Amino acid sequence: MAKIITFGEIMARMAPSGVLRLRQVLPGSLDVTFAGAEANVAASLAQLGTDVEFVSALPDNPLTDGCLADLRSLGIGTRHLQISDRGRFGIYFVEMGANQRPSRVYYDREGSSISLSKPGDFNWPEILKDAEWLHLTGITPALSASAAAVTLEAAQVAKAMGGRIAFDVNFRSKLWRWDDTRTPQKLAGETLQELIPLVSLLMANEEDGKLLGVTLPPATDAGSGSRQFHIDRAISFAKAMTKRYPNIELFSTTFREQLSASHNNWGAMLYDAKTGQTNLAPLKDGEYRPYEIRNIVDRVGSGDAFDAGLLFGLTNPEFDHQRTLEFATSAACLAHSIVGDCNFATQQEIEELTQGSGSGRVVR
Repeated sequence: MAKIITFGEIMARMAPSGVLRLRQVLPGSLDVTFAGAEANVAASLAQLGTDVEFVSALPDNPLTDGCLADLRSLGIGTRHLQISDRGRFGIYFVEMGANQRPSRVYYDREGSSISLSKPGDFNWPEILKDAEWLHLTGITPALSASAAAVTLEAAQVAKAMGGRIAFDVNFRSKLWRWDDTRTPQKLAGETLQELIPLVSLLMANEEDGKLLGVTLPPATDAGSGSRQFHIDRAISFAKAMTKRYPNIELFSTTFREQLSASHNNWGAMLYDAKTGQTNLAPLKDGEYRPYEIRNIVDRVGSGDAFDAGLLFGLTNPEFDHQRTLEFATSAACLAHSIVGDCNFATQQEIEELTQGSGSGRVVR
């Protein structure tokens, strides 16, 4: 079984029940779970039976005790997770959107233990021993200059040891604030351009490309609003990105048609730079047809479910690239139906959806 390492911050997620707003429930009760992009990927992989370790730094307090118990209950390895005497436990608040009201996320994570980590704090050669993939995102280097340095250190060691690096740009402008002399976009771009040359699998979109020095000409086609136009443009972007960074073997992006907060159409693309082959999912009669998700329960973490699905497929010898993408897209689709960041969909449920079982009928 392939071994996968994820590295990043995990926080306490605090959310009102259902689609209530914070002002409707405070003072009062919030639902508390533990989540963070890289931890979400680890949780999804663990649910699928993958050997996965989550690496982070957390303070020595009761919140961490509860978090560790939760991670272990999901089957995630925590032996390399550090308990630190520096910093605090990060928090974020989520309001679920509905119809025309968007979901909102509010961060309270400045000074967290992982943001105070520095190079040398983690024994990367030991952590990455026998690991096939290291999964990172652009969220961790957004936290602080030292967190960015630790992320780069992890990638450099993984590359030197022959491992492969999966990286989701996951740009969050609210987080890239650790250098007041640069805009969040400039700070992210200059930081990530050091890291991208080490990456084998990149998950990004055209907006992320502007950070990384890859910009397509402005759209002039009268059909620029069509679904096919967006697919063609994504393929052009994938080719431009892999030309700029020839180390990128696989490039993936998702297609989200957002009709409202409650109704999205969802699909994805995977581009193989070596063969020039493009895969799309989901397919119906050989043509791309996105999933219609009409009653979203919770979309936060769906991108992480997608990343986990890709890694699961890429480490499964029975999966080719088309099946991998179909699996990842279906996993993310199902994640929209599950409260919380963690995708509790099983492999069987995901594969049933890829095979067309999406009616939602009761299974008896």
